[in-house]
Amino acid sequence: MLELIRRIQKCDQGATAVEYGLIVSLIVIAMIASLGNVANGTQGMWNSVSNKVLSSSK
Repeated sequence: MLELIRRIQKCDQGATAVEYGLIVSLIVIAMIASLGNVANGTQGMWNSVSNKVLSSSK
């Protein structure tokens, strides 16, 4: 049991996993923000197309 505790104290993989988790979370936040901007741009494009189709059909 004492040997297990010593190995856990020496192990730094947990800290590395936390660091990778933080990096991944920042990447996900950046992706969500950029996808929001893209969605707004494409929504404007489709609204413009819809308006042109509706105006030409009258």
